[in-house]
Amino acid sequence: MLEALVGNQNIQKILLFLFVNGKCYGTQMHRILRCPLTPLQKALARLEKGGVIVSYYEGKTRLYQFNPAYPLLTELESLLKSAYTLLPATERKDYYVAKDEWVSRSLNPLNSQKILQTFWKKLTGIKGLIFNARTKSKEAGWNGKGKGEVLVSAPATNTLIFNEKGTWLDKEGSEITFSNVFRWVIDRDACVISLEHLRRGPECPVFLFHLAPSNRSTLSSVDSHLCGGDTYFGKMHDDPYSLRLNWRVIGPRKNEEIDYYYS
Repeated sequence: MLEALVGNQNIQKILLFLFVNGKCYGTQMHRILRCPLTPLQKALARLEKGGVIVSYYEGKTRLYQFNPAYPLLTELESLLKSAYTLLPATERKDYYVAKDEWVSRSLNPLNSQKILQTFWKKLTGIKGLIFNARTKSKEAGWNGKGKGEVLVSAPATNTLIFNEKGTWLDKEGSEITFSNVFRWVIDRDACVISLEHLRRGPECPVFLFHLAPSNRSTLSSVDSHLCGGDTYFGKMHDDPYSLRLNWRVIGPRKNEEIDYYYS
């Protein structure tokens, strides 16, 4: 789709991958996008030389991300969002890194069950939340921060209902009250926890994603979820003092990232 503009299919894939995931390393994209490694590395070098991306090391791993000082970054991300939302649904799902993490990790099934149960136990004890929302969209988006209380109920042994109420402070400083209802369901046989939004009531849930263990302290969405034209991804991390749920939502009018801190 962008190949006519950028002149190289590998560069197109790199730009879309970085737009969705924020950062990456070369062999990761080679594996997920199924591109030959050498041409991919040459494309990364070309983008870095042009100032579009930068690289840095975490340990021995060289990571790439967009250059925050690139003067056309806002315009580039707007173009990439449009290109991404026009991709077929099956191709959109292929760009999300958590899917690869979930498939490639060789966790022992018994360990996976223990990890899942640890997260579930912590979810039952949640009482409050803090969240930050950021948008990269030119349209009105989710920008601001909020906090509130969470009332947890358990209508079944495998189900938790989160009734969330609190205040939201937007970037202009206006304070707004909010309320949300989410349903968490654990499937121990499949080793996943599903998350649904109940804004239309419990009989008409809006499914968001399945979360499965990707390492000892992280659950990642098994696949992206498509809701209308919007694509949803998610990860939940077991931080020292909270459960951190990271959302990524990309759509025709959305380009958002939200961090929920449940405690």
